[in-house]
Amino acid sequence: MRAAMYYANDDVRIVDLPKPRIGPGEILVKVRSSGICGSDVMEWYRRPKAPLVLGHEIAAEVVEVGAGVDRVKVGDRVFVSHHVPCGQCRYCLAGHETVCDTLRTTNFDPGGFAEFVRVPAVNVKHGVFALPKGISDDEGVFVEPFACVVRGQRLAGFRPGHTVVVIGSGVAGLLHVKLAKASGAAKVIATDIVEYRKAAARKAGADVVIDGREDVPAKVREANDGLLAKYVITCTGAPKAIVQGLGSVDRGGTVLFFAPSEPTAKVEIPFNAVWREEVTMTSSYGGSPRDIQEAIELLATRQVTVADLITHLLPLAEAGKGFRLVAQAEDSLKVVLRP
Repeated sequence: MRAAMYYANDDVRIVDLPKPRIGPGEILVKVRSSGICGSDVMEWYRRPKAPLVLGHEIAAEVVEVGAGVDRVKVGDRVFVSHHVPCGQCRYCLAGHETVCDTLRTTNFDPGGFAEFVRVPAVNVKHGVFALPKGISDDEGVFVEPFACVVRGQRLAGFRPGHTVVVIGSGVAGLLHVKLAKASGAAKVIATDIVEYRKAAARKAGADVVIDGREDVPAKVREANDGLLAKYVITCTGAPKAIVQGLGSVDRGGTVLFFAPSEPTAKVEIPFNAVWREEVTMTSSYGGSPRDIQEAIELLATRQVTVADLITHLLPLAEAGKGFRLVAQAEDSLKVVLRP
């Protein structure tokens, strides 16, 4: 089978690999659509592990089932989660499934940028979800990133009727804008430094869009009747942007750290302001089965739409082009490969 082997953002090679063989409890899926995630182009994270086949945002069709599998059958359209929790450890039982040791050690074989993927038994048990007819293959690649967004806003304690500031309008930021609007935010303010993404934020439903090179907290006040925001979501790991987010939160508000920074990056926290103003700082990582199910429901019922975020549909042979588009982060949003 063909697969896109990652060496670096500018070095993605189409290779031939053996078609995976499945065992008891496992399934084989044919990948129909696979999204390139922003994390796929974080070279500080990916290159030390290269070469490898990436891809974790997939919509697929079941083509083989192993002995003992009764949750799905051949021909089913599914979303498959690459990382799955055990559901039984202290972290899972406390609602922190995405820090579960099992989740951090599971994956499918080889990766979504391939024609076929073997889904291990633990993933079949905890990470395979039927795709309703209302979700196309290309829309299905959003299940994973949108589940992360659903989890983030849930952990941040989002309640309708408040102002939300989204720092950074890449795909994750735009999904946060869309979900906040669908969930009843009084006003959504988005930021970015790229004109293309600022325009995308407006299209996604942001009431106000601020250039990230300006005094963001001051602009938030200007757009929000002199007040800062109840909720701030940082969707970029740039230290300056994180500081902007901390400066944009109102007294008693919450800052959700949603994106990672480079390992050596340092952020200065205005500690006394955070302490004195009773600001909550929290973070979220990944999505749990509960979040995936909620994401699928929101997409299937069109409470949140995502097709407009797809800017490029490419064959697997053009995976290299897709990676360059995502890495450049200039005139693309979601890039989808069709193996």
